[in-house]
Amino acid sequence: MLQEQLKTDLIIAMKAKDPERVSTLRFLLSAINNKQIELQRDLTDEDVVGVIGHQIKERKESIEAFTAGNRQDLVDKEKHEMEILSGYMPEQMPERELEQVVNQVIKETGASSPADFGKVMGMVMARVKGKADGNKVGGIVKKQLKSF
Repeated sequence: MLQEQLKTDLIIAMKAKDPERVSTLRFLLSAINNKQIELQRDLTDEDVVGVIGHQIKERKESIEAFTAGNRQDLVDKEKHEMEILSGYMPEQMPERELEQVVNQVIKETGASSPADFGKVMGMVMARVKGKADGNKVGGIVKKQLKSF
């Protein structure tokens, strides 16, 4: 189970005296615990991947803000944390495979215009959960729907 792996990796990082990894994993485990409390059940690996994805998204937003604020030290810190978190995500889907999923969903839903974006996005994201970035999926969906 992914959650157990994270706990084990935290102990290893503590023994190795790796403060950045320790801090990142503690923060992640805290977010996972909060999600568990929110849902009032044990989390599946898919749920944990969702929490990790959310943490990565937060780091990306922080990097943008720190870059705009000219704080390179914080940008570097956030990038390092993002790399640590990315190591626990499943392998990302190749763009070609992602386009096939999008095309399949467009056929299934009968989507025929950019107005169907939300319907298509919802179904595609449910199928590729954790395996593709939402922004990347959104770009592909927009591109495919514009061709109608």
